[in-house]
Amino acid sequence: MTNLSLEIQNAEGAVLEARTDSEQVQLVYRQAYTLGDSVVLRSSDVNVYLIIQLEDSMNPSFVYFKGGEYRYGIPFDEKRVSYSPKSFTGDRHVLSARLATREEIDAYKNVALNPYDQHGNEGCFPHASANVETRGESVFAARNAINGNSANDSHGEWPYESWGINQREDAAITINFGRKVSIDKVALTLRADFPHDNYWERVTLTFSDGSSEQASLIQTHKPQTIEIQPRVVEWVTLCELIQSSDPSPFPALSQFEVFGNEA
Repeated sequence: MTNLSLEIQNAEGAVLEARTDSEQVQLVYRQAYTLGDSVVLRSSDVNVYLIIQLEDSMNPSFVYFKGGEYRYGIPFDEKRVSYSPKSFTGDRHVLSARLATREEIDAYKNVALNPYDQHGNEGCFPHASANVETRGESVFAARNAINGNSANDSHGEWPYESWGINQREDAAITINFGRKVSIDKVALTLRADFPHDNYWERVTLTFSDGSSEQASLIQTHKPQTIEIQPRVVEWVTLCELIQSSDPSPFPALSQFEVFGNEA
């Protein structure tokens, strides 16, 4: 039997509220968050599939949890603006985690989706990372590209957060799935704040098995689907981003979706 626990800890590591239960756990926290607070998720078993909801204004998410603990820092100040103004506010918060069902595990889905990703995430997958994030600002962080929000007709604070490349020609973003997945399709939603934004005409996808594929893109606000050769991988990188000849120097990515099944 798998025991799951949720805790709220302050900046000093003191436990402010905690719940533990078998297979499914729910925690109600009746205080306002303060700077330095974290949600701590634990499982008695390693390598488990979970449905987590660490903030009640955000959707639950299917994740692969390697075990140990996942410490999710409550965002404040500049980090808060990439989330909805409704998130992490007030003095009543409902959090939950449960084991995923066999049907949820086996389902064909976007295996790149994780709105609860953060910098430093090493155990709650998928996880997005990049070699550049514009000015280090939260509204241009890699995690924005896998949070499920595809609003893309502007840029900056939520709901227009994106992955920004700070005009780097060698910009690349990687999604680590944390385990092997069988994938056959990628969908890219470019930020479309035209004419402020540019777009990429050609991109390359490289995979953990050593293979790669190139794809052509167009200027559109809609998701662009790339059918790829089916393969089993642990990560995928979007790189070699060739932008159009438009004068804007600001191409950006709103969503990076990868579709498949557990391998």
